[in-house]
Amino acid sequence: MPGPGERSTAYDEAVARLDAMTAGLAAPTPPTVSTLHPRKPVFTSRTAVGDYPGAVERAKEEIRAGEAFQVVLSQRYEMQPGADPLDVYRVLRTTNPSPYMYLLRFPDGTDVVGSSPEALVTVTGGRALMHPIAGTRWRGQTPEEDQQLAADLLADDKERAEHLMLVDLGRNDLGRVCAPGTVEVLDFMGIERYSHVMHIVSTVVGEVAEGRTAFDVLAATFPAGTLSGAPKPRAMEIIEALEPVRRGLYGGTVGYLDFAGDLDMAIAIRTALIRNGVAYVQAGAGIVADSDPLAEERETLAKASAVLQAIATAQTMTPVQQATALPQRP
Repeated sequence: MPGPGERSTAYDEAVARLDAMTAGLAAPTPPTVSTLHPRKPVFTSRTAVGDYPGAVERAKEEIRAGEAFQVVLSQRYEMQPGADPLDVYRVLRTTNPSPYMYLLRFPDGTDVVGSSPEALVTVTGGRALMHPIAGTRWRGQTPEEDQQLAADLLADDKERAEHLMLVDLGRNDLGRVCAPGTVEVLDFMGIERYSHVMHIVSTVVGEVAEGRTAFDVLAATFPAGTLSGAPKPRAMEIIEALEPVRRGLYGGTVGYLDFAGDLDMAIAIRTALIRNGVAYVQAGAGIVADSDPLAEERETLAKASAVLQAIATAQTMTPVQQATALPQRP
């Protein structure tokens, strides 16, 4: 049987253990997920300083000459990713959640990560749907400023005219493959908000004509008018002449086709292509006759900023920390 001294020592040890357990339970819980430290992204543009406003002016000359109604001019931003594309995807899901979120990893080491707000076209049960987005403002710093910016966007004659033109283009595209009299516009000129920008959006639907398939619908609607302009063939020729690099993935589609004959295709925007240690992010603005070149340049950066910021934030992610273990029984 332990003597008085041993009992006193055991008691003191038990009290010390209980005190340590109490202190451990009272302490803040260590992070169980990766922690982030957002910082400003560092990137470059493949378009030389001053060249984008100059390209806008040249596009406006083509428009005034009757060559096109609208031309969507883009510029490509590049930065060192310095992060796992999976981490970039995880950040985007938190900071810029969008209807289409994707991470594609290819055998050659190329990764595609994006958060696209816009469908090119969906076909479900013989019904085709387009969701044209045209008209952009940055997000406000307060709810009141945000509401005012949305009101200004909807009241902007230039933005409304641009949006209406692209809605009509969507109607014409679907009209080529849908049954006569079935194409209609729903939810005309609503506002959709995302982390960095807000857009004017509409919905165009139609019933796919007998004898037509989802492949016919895809062929009729690609490429998106919101990424090329109107009319599409001439707008793309102007883009080819004015943009310094080929677009590659930008403005293409990411989606799926299934065995039921349905498809769902997102437009590849708000997307980074990561290859050989470089992340490429591209964004554009719709140019019309009265466009302000500097405002259009700012719009391209606003659209690209969510992905650029996500890459910069992912660079700061720290590993999951292990919870501090409670004192063990001796």
